[in-house]
Amino acid sequence: MENSHVCQKTAKDVSLRELRDRLAEFARVRGWEQHHSPRNLLLALVGEVGELSEIFQWKGEVARGLPNWSPDDKEHLEEELSDVLLYLVQLADVCGLDLGKAALTKIVKNAKKYPITPTNSPTYNS
Repeated sequence: MENSHVCQKTAKDVSLRELRDRLAEFARVRGWEQHHSPRNLLLALVGEVGELSEIFQWKGEVARGLPNWSPDDKEHLEEELSDVLLYLVQLADVCGLDLGKAALTKIVKNAKKYPITPTNSPTYNS
C-alpha cells in the first residue's frame, strides 16, 4: 500500500490473506486501528457499495466484458469494486473470520440448496 510496496503481482497471484495483512499494516502504521470497529467498517462498506451502484444506476443492462465502456469508466469501476473488496476483507478480519473459508463453505451450502437438475442445467446430461 505504501509507495515502496509497488503492486507487482497479477490479480491471480493475490490472496485474501495478503490483502488482509497489507490492509492491517496500512491501518496500523497510520494509527487507524482504533477506528476500525466492525460497525465502522460495515458502514464504510455500505457507502462504497452505494458508490459502486451509482456507476450502474442509469446504464440499463450492461453487456459482459463492458465492451461499450471507456477505459476511464472501467478504471472507475475497478476502483469502486476494490474499495468494496478491501472493506469486506477488513471487516472479516476485525470480526476474526476467515473470509476465504467462509466463502468456500457457502458455495458448498449453495450447491446443496440448489442442486443441478435437467431443467436448470444445459450440461446436465453431458
